[in-house]
Amino acid sequence: AGEFDYSGSQAIKALKEEGMQTVLIKPQCSTVQTSKGLADRVYFLPITTQYVKQVIESERPDGILLSFGGQTALNCGVELFREGILDTYNVTVLGTPIPSIIATEDRKEFALKLTEIDEKSRS
Repeated sequence: AGEFDYSGSQAIKALKEEGMQTVLIKPQCSTVQTSKGLADRVYFLPITTQYVKQVIESERPDGILLSFGGQTALNCGVELFREGILDTYNVTVLGTPIPSIIATEDRKEFALKLTEIDEKSRS
């Protein structure tokens, strides 16, 4: 989807402007994000727990952004969290925290969170 490509490429640019090295995992090469010179390293791999764990082991990143890869990246990030991989390698989730991702993915939990802040919802 184009919106993920645009937002992801803008996130990479912003991180690089801050002097951070960027590593991108992307299953397809036909996107702006994978353009030469944008990310410091690009892995053309499926977004699965197994492959992302291998990249984490190899690259040893300080942080990970999950919200620029759609549902697949969110699901993978939750699994990395649940399996303890992020803690094992001291990888910080940047942006939306995992508990918030989990809460918004579960309709009942999300409705409860809205009730806690007195926000009405159609359940």
